[in-house]
Amino acid sequence: MAKNKHRGSSFDSFLDDEGMLDEVEAIAIKRVLASEVAAYLVANDVRKAAFAKRIHTSRSQLDRLLDAENPSVTLQTMVKAARGIGKKLEVSLG
Repeated sequence: MAKNKHRGSSFDSFLDDEGMLDEVEAIAIKRVLASEVAAYLVANDVRKAAFAKRIHTSRSQLDRLLDAENPSVTLQTMVKAARGIGKKLEVSLG
């Protein structure tokens, strides 16, 4: 078995040590969902206002979801958005 050529801990351990792991993971998950929703809207020529209405949320909530830098979006909005594009949001505890 080859030795690990990289010394030290993993990037996840570094983020955890710095107290940033939870925030970084949450932002990454939200960015993936935002990217999927944005791609769906473009590919299907769906306006944001129409999509927000279809998933029973406000346009401002949808804008927060689509803003990669804004982490303040509810789990409920994320679930609605995933369903709105025909996908299922799964959360697991590992």
